[in-house]
Amino acid sequence: MKKFRKVLDGLTTSSPGATVGSPSCGSAAGTPTAAPTPKEIDVQETLVSENFQLCKTVRHGFPYQPTALAFDPVQKILAIGSRSGGVRILGRPGVDCYCQHESGAAVLQLQFLINEGALVSACADDTLHLWNLRQRRPAILHSLKFNRERITFCHLPFQSKWLYVGTERGNTHIVNIESFVLSGYVIMWNKAIELSTKTHPGPVVHLSDSPKDEGKLLIGFESGTIVQWDLRGKKADFRIYYDEAIHSVSWHHEGKQFMCSHSDGSLTLWNLRNTTKPFQVTFPHGKIQKDARKESCKPILKVEYKTCRNSEPFVIFSGGLSYDKAGRRPALTIMHGKAITVLEMDYPIVEFMVLCETPYNNEVQEPYAVVVLLEKDLIVVDLTQSNYPVFENPYPMDIHESPVTCTAYFADCPPDIIPILYSIGAKHKKTGYSQKEWPISGGTWTLGSHTYPEIIITGHADGSIKFWDASAITLQMLYKMKTSKVFEKPKAGEGRAAELVEEDPFAIQMVSWCPQSRMFCVVGISAHIILYRFSKYDANTQIVSLEVRLQCDSDDVISPSENENNPSFSEPGSHSPQPHHHHQHPASPGSRTPEGIKDSIPCLKVKDRAVRVPPGYQSELVIQLLWVDGEPPQQITSLDINSAYGLLAFGNCNGLAVVDYLQKTVILCMSTLDLYGSTDPYQRLTRSPRRNRQSTSEFCMRGLSNFYSDSKKRIRTSYQSLTELTDNQQSIDMERNKSPTSGHASRRAMLQQLHGVTMYSHDEHHSTTSYCWSDRESRENSFTRSRSSSVSSIDRDTKEAVTTLQFGESYGRKNDVLPTPCLWVGTSLGVVLLIPMSIPTDQEERMEEPVTMGVSGAVLMLKGSVLRFSFLDCMGALIQPPYEVWRDHNAPEDPDRPRRRKLVHFSPSSSQDACGDGHLAVVCSERQAKVFLMPSQSCLFVHNITESSFVLRADVVSVCNSVCLACFCANGHVMTLSLPSLRPLMDVNYLPLTDMRIARTFYFTNGGQALYLSSPTEVQRITYSQEMCDNLQEMLGELFTPIETPEAQNRGFLKGFFGGNAHTFDREELFGEAAAGKASRSLAQHIPGQGGVEGMKVAASGVVGELARARIALDERGQRLGELEERTALMMTSAEAFSKHAHELMLKCKDKKWYQF
Repeated sequence: MKKFRKVLDGLTTSSPGATVGSPSCGSAAGTPTAAPTPKEIDVQETLVSENFQLCKTVRHGFPYQPTALAFDPVQKILAIGSRSGGVRILGRPGVDCYCQHESGAAVLQLQFLINEGALVSACADDTLHLWNLRQRRPAILHSLKFNRERITFCHLPFQSKWLYVGTERGNTHIVNIESFVLSGYVIMWNKAIELSTKTHPGPVVHLSDSPKDEGKLLIGFESGTIVQWDLRGKKADFRIYYDEAIHSVSWHHEGKQFMCSHSDGSLTLWNLRNTTKPFQVTFPHGKIQKDARKESCKPILKVEYKTCRNSEPFVIFSGGLSYDKAGRRPALTIMHGKAITVLEMDYPIVEFMVLCETPYNNEVQEPYAVVVLLEKDLIVVDLTQSNYPVFENPYPMDIHESPVTCTAYFADCPPDIIPILYSIGAKHKKTGYSQKEWPISGGTWTLGSHTYPEIIITGHADGSIKFWDASAITLQMLYKMKTSKVFEKPKAGEGRAAELVEEDPFAIQMVSWCPQSRMFCVVGISAHIILYRFSKYDANTQIVSLEVRLQCDSDDVISPSENENNPSFSEPGSHSPQPHHHHQHPASPGSRTPEGIKDSIPCLKVKDRAVRVPPGYQSELVIQLLWVDGEPPQQITSLDINSAYGLLAFGNCNGLAVVDYLQKTVILCMSTLDLYGSTDPYQRLTRSPRRNRQSTSEFCMRGLSNFYSDSKKRIRTSYQSLTELTDNQQSIDMERNKSPTSGHASRRAMLQQLHGVTMYSHDEHHSTTSYCWSDRESRENSFTRSRSSSVSSIDRDTKEAVTTLQFGESYGRKNDVLPTPCLWVGTSLGVVLLIPMSIPTDQEERMEEPVTMGVSGAVLMLKGSVLRFSFLDCMGALIQPPYEVWRDHNAPEDPDRPRRRKLVHFSPSSSQDACGDGHLAVVCSERQAKVFLMPSQSCLFVHNITESSFVLRADVVSVCNSVCLACFCANGHVMTLSLPSLRPLMDVNYLPLTDMRIARTFYFTNGGQALYLSSPTEVQRITYSQEMCDNLQEMLGELFTPIETPEAQNRGFLKGFFGGNAHTFDREELFGEAAAGKASRSLAQHIPGQGGVEGMKVAASGVVGELARARIALDERGQRLGELEERTALMMTSAEAFSKHAHELMLKCKDKKWYQF
């Protein structure tokens, strides 16, 4: 624990500009500023660097770009591999584990060691990995890298330790699972086929052992060749040459028949008694045409042939549909007897797997479900019911139902909010699911002791909002709402606005939620804001709409006499046209001015009729920005709402607007420049009328059109939107080069896509050359130089955006004695403005008297665009903004107890008997953080967060009963700083490269937690708290549960006698080193895994942990000794060979005379 004693400024007489111009901006952490007045403050800072550690906790959602599927029928757990090398392992709800191959190579195939707690993965870099699933965080035990051949197919027989591996060259190798080394036994392709065959059979596409005899291996080659190989006799039993390419093979459980799927859409059934021709050929979807020819069909990519005890066998396959029907959706076909059922899917089928009662391939299979892995969904079909219903998926696999465009994360919510949201959301659940329990039920999970209510909110491209219960590292849908319901449906091709927002006009840009008052506010991409109240009752409501004209227009001449009566408080009409209610302004989205230019119309049309709204969040107010002189409204970049004040503030690159949502009026609507008044810290060019309106119109359009054309219009198509920019540097560079503003293709391009505006910061004025994030610092102007006369003249087209807003009790001016309601405004030029407000306190007066705002408050300055405000009392405790306690506006009135607003205030002076009045203001920009003492506006501490990058997200959060500033930088660093001294506590290079998706969705919350969208379909949660990292093992589910392997059925005497000698087959005799010898070392390289080290890390502390570490150290020492012993043996062999050769040479030369040499 460290105590900071700080000498603070008293109330000085210098101007705000002078106060800000003199703070020390050294690079040292938490540099204090000298102060003349000896007023002392003690802040006990309890956080130290040992309180912080960064690690991933859990990943939610659907695995992005899935490639492989596996199921353990005894443990009942499912594994899904992805193109990026990820593996998701799923069991019962709560059992959800994510693993990642370090190479990042795509997963080709997954194979469980059934009931062994292990998994084999084959990757596209021709490496096999063995994962240990007997620990909560699986780790790789062994890897085997093939050097000369490419892996195409793997097969691991049940209860076998020998893995068959087929390759692209057509060879079949055998790997010992225990030691993960190759056997010397190899089935070469030229031995498998007849010598007379002139062509190569192609890659191995199938391997399986015969259910009748484990000593027979069926090998399927891509060209259509099938070979049954006798493993004992090392020869082929039979060879089948078929003229259609093979995609998959499936055995009948008796081992007398097998079925193949082919590239022409046919299924062939082969009987082992006669392999010269197929027993049966069927085209399930190929109809006979008029000319007696079969219509051509698509390939059947996979078939499964499963038998039932009391009914006909199931034949289940994917693909095979006819080509002639355009636009047909991907389908899974289920053939049961003579009945054929085609299940159409929403997305292409990646893989499917039939779940059976028994793990033995020589028993009646009794299929009960089929798992279908689609490109963007996972469904499980119930085979036990004739209509084949699907099971209700308990995992949050539909996060990406519409692409995620923004997120919010709230830890430690009021405990009653989750049950209420769930009860309302449950009324809208879909029906028609299978009544049986979810079949993937493996693993164990218990509710940990370190849990508290957590909610994640996701905003989507279609305007929908989803609330998720994120408590105890799980994720469950609570409630869904659609913001598009307040608008009329936009008609296609409706002018220029429709061109920009035709695909997703309701996409959510940001959300603001107060869990205490249950007020909820969303910002949409069409420059609209919707305010919602929560109610447990349905209601008929008329949606109130406000239209705001917030546009920079230098043609407006501002007369000095307009403001001279009350210079402190501006009237809304003095700087922009008075906003009007929707019903007072009947302009439709298609209206034009006489000149044919769109003016004073919004992008969307609000429903003007009364609508019935169900219980839940109900729209209270819609605010829309208007087109001005043919220029579309710029995107809203900042928002804050305060239920105690009844105010909502928002800003964009043109200015700031404040709305009184209780009175439904706009009380402030000003350009950013006009907010400064006489305290403008910049030298600006005088404003003159525009000479060419068209050129400026094109400029203002550029921000919006760039946002839509480069990101927005790709949202719904192939997921290449602001929700997905690819992770490799090359594609990101290409993305930057496409931008019309590629002169600032690095940071500003990112900010444009983050906020949808053409936005400048002081360090980018007049820069014309392109640069990337890494060299941005070397190209930018310094903080002081950017304000010099040569570069500080900001031309008219520069947009100073309002980047952050915060309501709170503060001191608007230096000479204030008591705190008053204030609005803190931060801009993209690093300027902080304080706007004091006068709000009537009486409830009746509040509904009638106007709220007044003064724009001549304090001005503070920082480096870079301002991101976050937060307030601490003088003891270092966080001051929460005031709020109104929730009350249901639609509840029946009680005449005896009239409803009154109940406000909760956290006054800055409430806990400061020792240190007097005042509070600390924490301000964080994209470059630095500062702590100011209010009301004196003295800069107590300053810390330059980054010199080579910029901060994307900053939040003041509570961790370990204290507070800190958490920052996420564009270079992937996650940092925490102490408060108020701004000491660096943690700095971790977490992500190697940040893309737009992560930048847009990263969110810190209390309790040392954060989240971001790791892919377009997955949410990754992380923790930066050491305490949570320590407790993570307890919170995660167990993947492996000790279960007895079911016994094989008694085959009976006759079947055992005549059914072959399947049980006498000993693979060890054939494949072991003694019989088969060692494989060539150059063929594959064994790589020891980190499974033992990971196991040691998660072992319990104390004696058990020490024993584990000692045991692993001994293992490693033994491994090194073994390697030394091998090297010694090699040296001895070499020495013996040398000695032998020397002796032979000596005998040869012994009897020769000297002249014979």
